[in-house]
Amino acid sequence: MTPRPSVPPASAGKWADLSRRVASTVVLLGIGVLLAFASGIWLRLGMSLIAAVTFWELAAMTGWRHPEMHLTAFGRWRPIMLALIAGLAQFSALVSFHPLGIVLLVLPILAGLPGAAARDRVVYTLFGIAIQLVAYGLVGFREEFGLAFVLWLMGIVIVSDTAGYFFGRMLGGPKFWPSLSPKKTWSGTVAGWIGAAILGTLLWLSDHGEVALIWISPLVCFAGQMGDIAESWLKRRAGVKDSSNLIPGHGGFMDRFDAVTGAVLATMLIGLLTRLPVVN
Repeated sequence: MTPRPSVPPASAGKWADLSRRVASTVVLLGIGVLLAFASGIWLRLGMSLIAAVTFWELAAMTGWRHPEMHLTAFGRWRPIMLALIAGLAQFSALVSFHPLGIVLLVLPILAGLPGAAARDRVVYTLFGIAIQLVAYGLVGFREEFGLAFVLWLMGIVIVSDTAGYFFGRMLGGPKFWPSLSPKKTWSGTVAGWIGAAILGTLLWLSDHGEVALIWISPLVCFAGQMGDIAESWLKRRAGVKDSSNLIPGHGGFMDRFDAVTGAVLATMLIGLLTRLPVVN
């Protein structure tokens, strides 16, 4: 009798990308360590490097992958050249930290527009602005509001991702946005909001934060989830599975930094509209 091939348990597929989630957490913790122990010039260099690497991935997905790009600005060197410009512009803006210095952040966007595929120019501009603002904003948060504030931001992203992953896989149910993120469910999405609210509540109850954290944390969490979906949409548009292969087997840096991008941008917006809560 021919032996019947073994069939993996049905639940195995639910946890197939667990290692990628662990990789995301490791990257976020690494950023947290950078922000915790670095300061001054080293902090600025670190965040400028992050901006450069992420910009390299964005440029690769919006330029030379397209056939018509071989004779345009920078040619096949476009991702590397724009990464260098982005990193130098970010570092210059962070060193000055002057309101006018933020204008430098648009230099890689202006330099890269002529070499972006026509259909991707708006996308390239919006994602490029997001990348530059997030690196700039994280340093600003670290120096103006302190390490605890930045760790709260990272904590929201980690809690949201962890709660969303496990509860989404266990409870299942309707998909949140199946055309862009086939695995994200409403149960996992709501679990992320609840986890963020619990984190804010615990900080308030332990006198490590203000009561506003209870409602601001879920908002920041939702923005992080939208950052994740936005990056998924970008990859589908570019026809790639991962933003790069910088992390072998786990994709690129943008894949690990997407939720942070949404969370930081939302926090910057909240800061423009009202006073940000104290976290200590």
